[in-house]
Amino acid sequence: MMTTFASQDALTSPSVARNRDPILAVLRRVLPLAGTVLEIASGTGEHAVHFAAALPHLKWQPSDQDEQALRSIAAHRAISGLPNLLAPLSLDAAAPEWPVVQADAVVAINMVHISPWRVTQGLMAGAGWVLPPGGVLYLYGAYKENGIHTAPSNDTFDADLRSRNPEWGIRDLEAVADLAGGHGLTLVERIPMPANNLSLVFRR
Repeated sequence: MMTTFASQDALTSPSVARNRDPILAVLRRVLPLAGTVLEIASGTGEHAVHFAAALPHLKWQPSDQDEQALRSIAAHRAISGLPNLLAPLSLDAAAPEWPVVQADAVVAINMVHISPWRVTQGLMAGAGWVLPPGGVLYLYGAYKENGIHTAPSNDTFDADLRSRNPEWGIRDLEAVADLAGGHGLTLVERIPMPANNLSLVFRR
């Protein structure tokens, strides 16, 4: 599908400027030395530009299911001119089939808590399908541990999410890891991040 756009379609998110470099520091270490990274729910596309610029040895494949997001990603891509940043794909993580058959790594940032649980179920099924043995699934966001929020601010954030959509909310790390395990993905690293977030690294 061809996404049409104009420069004014390039949206910005304040959180990207705050978290992109801490996330990049982890990605530099855990992503493969070559291949294609599939980013799920790329949002504005700012992360995709930042990571593709910093990791020129990787092809970065952004995706989203929202038309406005797809236009924003396409606009940021055009402005950046990066040769390793691919055109965005329309992809619903909850769908039983993805428009991608293989990726060397899958990345999802701030998606698990801002979507229904079925989307995380689809993410794990899809990642288990497209990743090769040893492939990486990287998640970033807020999580509960042992059913408990890791900070009062996360408790407040969780309540706000659920007020906006009762199907959203901060998930239990253990539930996410168990779900991943059912699709051949093993949690190998839990990395504390700024603002009471976590980086979770799974391997197939």
